[in-house]
Amino acid sequence: MELGIIVLILLLLFGASKLPKLARSLGSSAREFRKGVEEGKAEEAAAAVDAAEEPQE
Repeated sequence: MELGIIVLILLLLFGASKLPKLARSLGSSAREFRKGVEEGKAEEAAAAVDAAEEPQE
């Protein structure tokens, strides 16, 4: 029920012609965000491995 109301509000705000473009750009943004998060995690893991391999004096 709530999803239907949200879709109706989006139709009223943006119109039926702009919704596919809006959804496509939202999906692309979400994909780029996830990619950035994964790259950040990989960099942190690599830094942790490098720090662990350095000899302690």
